[in-house]
Amino acid sequence: MTKVAVVILNWNGEKLLDEFLPVVIANSQVEGVEIIVADNASTDASIQVLKAKYPSVKIIELDKNYGFTGGYNRALKQVRAEHFILLNSDVAPGAYWLPPLIKEMDANHKTAICVPKIKSYRQPTYFEYAGAAGGYIDKYGFPFCKGRIFDHLEEDKGQYDQSGSIFWASGAALMIRSELFFESGGLDEDFFAHMEEIDLCWRLKNRGWDVKYIANSEIFHLGGATLDYQNPRKVYLNFRNNLFLLVKNIGKNKLLLKLTQRMIFDGVAALKFLISGEIKNFMSVFKAHLHFYGMLGKMYRKRLAYLKQVKISRHKEIYAKSIVVQFFIKNKTRYSDLEDVV
Repeated sequence: MTKVAVVILNWNGEKLLDEFLPVVIANSQVEGVEIIVADNASTDASIQVLKAKYPSVKIIELDKNYGFTGGYNRALKQVRAEHFILLNSDVAPGAYWLPPLIKEMDANHKTAICVPKIKSYRQPTYFEYAGAAGGYIDKYGFPFCKGRIFDHLEEDKGQYDQSGSIFWASGAALMIRSELFFESGGLDEDFFAHMEEIDLCWRLKNRGWDVKYIANSEIFHLGGATLDYQNPRKVYLNFRNNLFLLVKNIGKNKLLLKLTQRMIFDGVAALKFLISGEIKNFMSVFKAHLHFYGMLGKMYRKRLAYLKQVKISRHKEIYAKSIVVQFFIKNKTRYSDLEDVV
């Protein structure tokens, strides 16, 4: 069995593969590491490019585009490795990215998932939106990171060079024990894409496993290669999937209150889109809620199943205050400025 399988999910990413795959190959020359590209039925020349230029890379060809969640779930069933690394196709790893991640998994057997520092490919001194220096959520379920709160990105000046426990790891470069990936049920395909990694991390943390940020492992992420961060489709997925997260994972006796509070926040966000003339984003929030209500029964049944597995429901990495209030009202734009962080 391979020690580590670096699995890149691709869909019509011919240009991205040519730009980033050589860096992945060059910086992953570690014993026991295999590089795999899982292709979501691309219609461009991705497969031909892989076969002609990168013969050392194993290819898994899927029969259609299953999205991020379905693509990985199906591809990883075909991979035999102790650990998987889910790596976005628009990532350039640093020269020493793998050894610290492998060391963490070998040394700490309660670590289910670990993630490197994620910085911007275009502005390498800055953190990148997708995960920065590790992810957290606030008490209402809004995600943020060390190094990135909403759309504000910090410059990396060594302020987050301490490795440690976080709440969620970005799917841009997520290392997970393969056994736990399958035991946990993998990625929830009802999410399709966006926040599915937060759901996976939350489920594992509720079962008593740890998620770690490894500061001396570094990657550079282009970001927005599939959907721009303000794309209406992404707005829709983020609002809908954030509600899925809460229904599935929030602790007992808290769900009704948290959902009510989130409806208020989401209503304010939708109104802001409308006033700003962002009609498509306003409609995305409306559609997200409409589709969420249609899926509520299914998500609640998942919740009942997962509640039986919960060992720990209180996590210090869930921020006890509102990140919305801290950022938009109190102008706290950096993680280090937030009130009462652990």
